Amino acid sequence: MTGELMLPSAVDRRASVNHALHPDRLWVRVLRAAVGIFVLAAVIQKTYDATLPGSDVDIAQLYSEFTVQGNLVLALVLLASAWRPRARLPQWWDHLFGALVLYLVMTGIIYIVLIAPADEPWWSWNLYWPQLAHHRLAPLFVALDWLLVTRTARGTWWRPLAWLGYPVAFLVFSWVRGGMDGWYVYDFLDPTLEGGWPAVLITTAEVLVAFLVAGLLVHLAGKLRASLAAGTR
Repeated sequence: MTGELMLPSAVDRRASVNHALHPDRLWVRVLRAAVGIFVLAAVIQKTYDATLPGSDVDIAQLYSEFTVQGNLVLALVLLASAWRPRARLPQWWDHLFGALVLYLVMTGIIYIVLIAPADEPWWSWNLYWPQLAHHRLAPLFVALDWLLVTRTARGTWWRPLAWLGYPVAFLVFSWVRGGMDGWYVYDFLDPTLEGGWPAVLITTAEVLVAFLVAGLLVHLAGKLRASLAAGTR
């Protein structure tokens, strides 16, 4: 990487203001690499755990989890962001990163609200370390990265709707798979449990509304960060 830090944008950016939080700053890239490696190591640990006798999921089931899919892609994106200068990454990179912010933040929230044991405090970091990586560290890190590190893409109004494409596809996949082999990735998606399909559809609707609201907030935060970087409102 040569002298001047570059951003792939036609917007006239305030270099002196953005310099400390530029995505090519060494400390930003080191942090991204460290978190990416840790999150990827947690995926590898979970994969190994799935091969052990007595595991409650096999490898195919493990990789059907929203948490594992999202964290795996996040780890690869963080490592790519640490390795490649921002100007050598696609212009849509910030949109992809924003989608992952939404997915990981919602992963953390859904874990707290619907999946975590009832006696586990939402603020606790005393979790098995892969769970800690995927449900606490990754959501917190990407949210802070999105809010602090200089952004270049403002995004159009429909960006949050585009981000919903993957969660909707995941729901359809989960129900189709569950209907075929009887295994549902999360209890709140399982129509064979108490409440049946009405309970599942109500909870699913609530989750999708939460995704949309969170997506709007992530989108607006990204636009604000890009505007601040450009010196506009």
